[in-house]
Formats: sequence, C-alpha cells, structure tokens
Amino acid sequence: MTRPLLLAAVSALAFATASQAAETAASARKIHEGLLTLDTHLDTPANFGRPGWDILDRHDAAKDGSQIDYPRMVEGGLDGGFFAIYTPQGPRTPEATRAARDGALIRGVEIREMVAKHGDKFGLALKADDAARIAAQGKRVVFMSVENSYPMDGDVTLLSSFYAMGVRISGLAHFKNNDMADSATDKPEWHGLSPLGKSFVAEANRLGVVLDGSHSSDEVLDQLIALSKTPVILTHSGCKAVFDHPRNVDDARIKALADSGGVIQVDAYSSYLIDTPKNPEREAAMAALMAKVGARNKMTEEQRAAFMAERNAIDAKWPVTKATFQDFMNHLNHALKVAGVDHVGIGIDFDGGGGVTGLNDASDYWKISQALLAEGYTKADLEKIWSGNVLRLLRAAEAAKAPAA
Repeated sequence: MTRPLLLAAVSALAFATASQAAETAASARKIHEGLLTLDTHLDTPANFGRPGWDILDRHDAAKDGSQIDYPRMVEGGLDGGFFAIYTPQGPRTPEATRAARDGALIRGVEIREMVAKHGDKFGLALKADDAARIAAQGKRVVFMSVENSYPMDGDVTLLSSFYAMGVRISGLAHFKNNDMADSATDKPEWHGLSPLGKSFVAEANRLGVVLDGSHSSDEVLDQLIALSKTPVILTHSGCKAVFDHPRNVDDARIKALADSGGVIQVDAYSSYLIDTPKNPEREAAMAALMAKVGARNKMTEEQRAAFMAERNAIDAKWPVTKATFQDFMNHLNHALKVAGVDHVGIGIDFDGGGGVTGLNDASDYWKISQALLAEGYTKADLEKIWSGNVLRLLRAAEAAKAPAA
C-alpha cells in the first residue's frame, strides 16, 4: 500500500472510531436521561446563604468553587438528591451545641426557601414516591438529610423537628467524635455508639429516618446494622480494599451491610480514593488562607473570586495528585462486585470536597451511566444504582415508623 493510501486508511479508521464513540456516548446519554437519578450527598446548601449566589445561575467550579446548580444538573442529567444540612464538629459544650442546633435549623430553612423560591424548577420530596412524581413534572427532586448529629447532641428529640422540616436521612458523626458516636477519623471514645447515640437510633426508627453511617467508625456501622429496625445507608463512602483509608469500608462490612438490606453510595472524594501524600507547606498555606478569609458562606462573589485565585495559586505552587474518573469507577465497580446491584448507589460529595478529574461537577453525571453500561450493566441495573436502592430504604423506614399519635 502506498503512503497516501495508508494515510487515507488510517484517517478513515480514526474517523470511524470517533464516530462509533460518539454514537456510544449518545446512546448512553439517552439511557441516562430515561433514569431517575439521585445523588445521596449534595453539600450544595452551603452555598444557599452566599450573597449573590443563585442555584439557577450556571457557575464555574474553577471560579467560585461550586459544583451543583440547576443548569449543570440539567446538562448532566441529575434529577436531584439529598441536600445536606452539614454542621462542622465544634466544642462539645451546651453553648456550642445550641449554636450548632440553630445553625442547622437555619440551613434547613434555607433549603426550604430555595425550593419555595424556585418552585417551577424544584420540588420538596418527603416520601420515596414523591421523587418520581416531582421528576415527572420536569422538576429537580430535593430530599433533605443531616450530616453530623452534633446539632442534636443536647437532645435527641430534636430529630423530630428536623423530620418535620423534611429530613429523611441522618448521619451520626463527622471528622471528630461527638456525644452520639465515634468518628472514622478520630480515636475511639465510645467504641461505637454512646448511650445517647443508641437512643438516637431508636428515635430515627420511630420517626422513619434512615440512618447514615458515613464518616462514623467501623464499630458504629456494626452497631447501626445490629440495632436499627430498618436498613442502614452509607451516603458517601468508598471501599477499603481499593484504598485503605479510615473513611472507607472493608469488604466484610460491605457484605454485612448488603445482607441486612443496606446500601453503600460511592463517593468521589479524591483523598479517599487514592493515596495523597501530605505536604506540610501546602497545608500551612491553606490553613493561613482559611484563617484569613473566615466564613466562606458569607463571602460576596468578588471575595469568593479573590479567595479562589489565592487557592489556585497554592495549588499551582504545591500540586496535589488528584484522583481520576477511573479511580472513582474502581471503587464503584468493587462495591458492585462485593455487594451487588441491589445495594450500591451514588453519593459523589459535590460541594463538600468531592470531584475528581473527569467528574468535576454536575454536568458530568451522565458519564457514570456510560461507564457502567460499558462494564455490562443493564438499564435495570442502573435504575437500582441511581435511585431504586435508596428509595427502597426510604420506603422501609416509612413502613416501619411508629403510627401517628
């Protein structure tokens, strides 16, 4: 074959390959758009109180750090999910706990206000069956969850107030231990749940709230599975067999969770997916920046842009190895292998530190369906992974809750 003919053949092959890839992507997008897609851990409510920030605007993660908004949800084919009321762990004093309670209630009100303000685009879901109804109306689905029970450390009956507000999933701990439970990233204090934490489990069961073991210790997960009358969820966790990190879950516990009817929702938090070596100089620079800027949720857009510029400069000076989309898929595929399609879902942790190269914001959600289809999973499998499994847990909690007085 002459050189011109060889070049023409190579060019034709490249065109055919690109055309086939485009067709495959289009087919995956079509299937994805036909699914009810829910992410079980969206930290986006942290942006709701930011001056000038609106969920209807298309934002840029590189400029203001936000990863979820309405335009990108539409672009990526995300129907909605669980919008988290997150409270960072603070001092375990009555005064600090009351302040945490008030802050969490305000965050819950902000979620409700967002839905009320944009009622043509979003709908509040209080029951599992609400999700399909809201999505059928062309709206995005807003469930509510609690990350870190610290606001309720003083009184577990406060969970009833959060339930009345709309909360249907609640975690126990976060980065540090609290009065309810041990954290996965702190030294054992209670060796699982405290007596108060065990009361919290009973109260959650009574109300019909699904218990979330993400961020809590292995012993907490064991005890949640043993004590809860309904299946437990991990709203955003990874697999210890893929990367040995305290926040991740070992195969034996993933199997125990599945055997009890529970679900693990796989996250895309880079340092939980792969080994990320520590850099003391970078950590010191980031700590100084955070101390300087103070409360980020109070920044104006101009202040946010300046903060992001300084943060990007730190990233450029001290680069950090970032996980890739394939690293995320390694965890997801492993969870599916160990637990099965009836016990795995998606909880990326966007707007809470989640996001990897190739899965940067809400516009990328459809890629997960494309990758799963390429692995051989069916549309029926994807329906379970994207929403069927978590909605099954919600229905179980609804069915087991105590009758209204």
